[in-house]
Amino acid sequence: MDRLEAQSQLQSRLSSLSFSSFPGITAKQCENRPPERLQNTNLSESFTPPKVSMDENQEHSGKLSQGNEEAPNELAPGEGHEENNSSGSCQLSAEMKPQMPPLKPPTTWTSAAVKELKTKLQPEKDSMVTVYRGDIMTVHVPTVPEAKKVCWEFATDGYDIGFGIYFDWTPVTSRSITVHISESSDDEEEEEELEGPVPNGDVEKGSKTHTNSNLAEILPVYRQDSHLSVQGGSHEFPGEGTYLIKFDNSYSLWRNKTLYYRIYYSA
Repeated sequence: MDRLEAQSQLQSRLSSLSFSSFPGITAKQCENRPPERLQNTNLSESFTPPKVSMDENQEHSGKLSQGNEEAPNELAPGEGHEENNSSGSCQLSAEMKPQMPPLKPPTTWTSAAVKELKTKLQPEKDSMVTVYRGDIMTVHVPTVPEAKKVCWEFATDGYDIGFGIYFDWTPVTSRSITVHISESSDDEEEEEELEGPVPNGDVEKGSKTHTNSNLAEILPVYRQDSHLSVQGGSHEFPGEGTYLIKFDNSYSLWRNKTLYYRIYYSA
């Protein structure tokens, strides 16, 4: 009985104890102090996110939209770089000159009717000319839509003369047939200005090597026995451009050459 009474007295004492019985700790402090560990460890309960006001949502979405709008501006240097590359490729493509199509060889022929040709051409204006020693006479003949080919005939008195044909692919600006007389040195300087450095050539071995991309060689300049027979031929138009028909006396140091020539179109 005495033991039971002692136990009941102990329980009554324990139940009467409070937080105020321990020094330095009060009930108010314990209520305001945040918990140092999770109060609820039951994972089955769903987590409720904190509520955010509509104003905060709009402000947050506005910041995101501003960030997205500003993002393309950051790519501007890259875009400019692509534009620079495209412009650079256009410049390179502009500097690259297109290759001209190959030209067909001319049709040439000779005739023994030298006197008949001279008699026929003597009355005609500008059909009988003198090519002085060291000079080159170049006849510029533009293509015309009414014709399909260019034809030529020529003969000389007493001595031969150099003859060659070139084609300039530059678009035609005038339909007039013009004649240019130049000394061999002047002709070489003109070629150097238009075509770059060109080595000296020999009419006996053919014409010089032309590097101008717009100028194509149809017939190299060779010395023709035009004093023995009429030299004639024709060439079909390869396209729009200008024929350069050369009568070359640059190799002659002493003799002038009397030239009878005729150049005309044919359908």
